[in-house]
Amino acid sequence: MEERINKYLARAGVGSRREAEQLVRERRVTLNGEVVRELGSRVDPKKDHVKIDGKLVSRPPSLVYLLYNKPRKVVCTMEDPEGRPCVGDLLKKIKGRPILAGRLDFDAEGLLLCTNDGDLIQRLLHPRYHVRRVYHVKVKGILEPDSVKKIREGVVLDGRKTLPAHVDTLKQGDKNTWFSLTIYEGRNQQVKRMFEQVGHPVLKLKRVAFGPLSVEGIPPGQYRKLLPEEGRRLKRYVQGIDKRKRHS
Repeated sequence: MEERINKYLARAGVGSRREAEQLVRERRVTLNGEVVRELGSRVDPKKDHVKIDGKLVSRPPSLVYLLYNKPRKVVCTMEDPEGRPCVGDLLKKIKGRPILAGRLDFDAEGLLLCTNDGDLIQRLLHPRYHVRRVYHVKVKGILEPDSVKKIREGVVLDGRKTLPAHVDTLKQGDKNTWFSLTIYEGRNQQVKRMFEQVGHPVLKLKRVAFGPLSVEGIPPGQYRKLLPEEGRRLKRYVQGIDKRKRHS
């Protein structure tokens, strides 16, 4: 798949995109032997040859997209000074140097997207784009209707109200309740703090969906590549984000 010359050069480790654009302006970049004159010039990473000052630029690693079902008691870092299991133990073994698009707490589980596509990560994590996140949450106690309403309408965290959320009861016992919670932002420990605000601590937390992607069918601790149809759904979802950006 073709990509803009500045993105290609940045992924190849030449520098930032702005630095790459400056190289193009200085007429120091060639594409298949021709001087690149347009910042919007596109490169096919599989067959095109790009040079800077006559020196061939090594092709950047292929884009990698993985879905990982993080178990509980795994840290979302590349390394852990305390020696706990971390996602980096997995990612270091994968070609392309993928990183996490978002995080989950040590005691939480569920879906994580791992990729080396920096553009995609920025689109999915930037708070202005309100990307969908779905959790199954076990909370202590039985919530009164007014407490559920507060979660749906938003609670104040750090002086700012959370966005409206979708809340559905999955299962209710004598002492605890399971909910399906859909939110559209990713503040630090947001789900736990939302329920704590209404007096019901979270006992278990699992992310089952992120954007158009689902953890269904992936056993805890396992990962797999994005399926073609998932890739198409993700592309359509990101295109919708871009449209919202242009009209915001």
